[in-house]
Amino acid sequence: MGDITRVFLNGYGGYAGYLWSEITHPSWHNYFYWLILVSAFFFGLELIKPWRENQPKLRKDFWLDFFYMFFNFFLFSLVIYNAASDVFVNLFNSGVIDLFGFDLQASNPMRSFPLWAVLLIGFVVRDFVQWWVHRLLHRVDWLWQFHKVHHSVEEMGFAAHLRYHWMETIVYRTIEYIPLALMGIGLYDFFIIHIFALSIGHYNHSNFHVSARITGSVVGLLAGIMMVYGIADITLFIGASVVVKVLGLIGSITVGYFVLGPFMKKIFNSPEMHIWHHSYQLPEGRKYGINFGISLASGITFWHCPNTAQWQRYQIRISGD
Repeated sequence: MGDITRVFLNGYGGYAGYLWSEITHPSWHNYFYWLILVSAFFFGLELIKPWRENQPKLRKDFWLDFFYMFFNFFLFSLVIYNAASDVFVNLFNSGVIDLFGFDLQASNPMRSFPLWAVLLIGFVVRDFVQWWVHRLLHRVDWLWQFHKVHHSVEEMGFAAHLRYHWMETIVYRTIEYIPLALMGIGLYDFFIIHIFALSIGHYNHSNFHVSARITGSVVGLLAGIMMVYGIADITLFIGASVVVKVLGLIGSITVGYFVLGPFMKKIFNSPEMHIWHHSYQLPEGRKYGINFGISLASGITFWHCPNTAQWQRYQIRISGD
């Protein structure tokens, strides 16, 4: 018990210093500036090429969502995950050792996996768990009282992704952490997965539309960069000449455009799909909602709009309705 107490005090005792360090020391592993960078990117896309052109650039409650961005995604989320996770890991692993006599983290087979495999498996498992949690938030009345804050958005934009009750962080993290801990997903792995999921979430809520082939090209570009620079233990082009690396990058983008592109909106969630999750008018028999996908589209209920007129009649569910 003394070890757990020490971990708890160390986790929370150093958090103020950690926050100050995040703000004053920009780096590629700095969540504070990743949050700003991703948000600024999608805000810029909305300004340059808005999907709904009649929607104000600074949509209704934009600054409210700006507050939620820093409170939910930075302050509260990191307090819960970064500080409390150390406590949870130690409690969970100690319990497994006491019950079964082995160290969960030390004996986990995924410790020998390359980083790209750990990230891919962790991303899919986390998204699957979050899909079920999302359904619970709609079907369980006391959980809906928290989740309806997110559905109070009246005009959709990237920052709508940021508006939710702080209790959702506790619900999601508590339920998703057990399978991730069983898999041996660490804080660094979770950080990368979380940044990727953050970007998809911003995109799903944004007032921006782009073809599936373009999004496929973007995924191809990211995969190409990882191969060229050996990120996440991908060593395909390590030691290759500059010409080979450039050709590899171009080839990866091309594969993304022609091969992955046609399937992008069946693999990943999108603004066209997620906007119906916020619809005021739901199909008959779907009183709890539709399109519960978080990052991945697989497993969700598709309900596509057949014509432009229905888009024009689109409304947002308002909290309390």
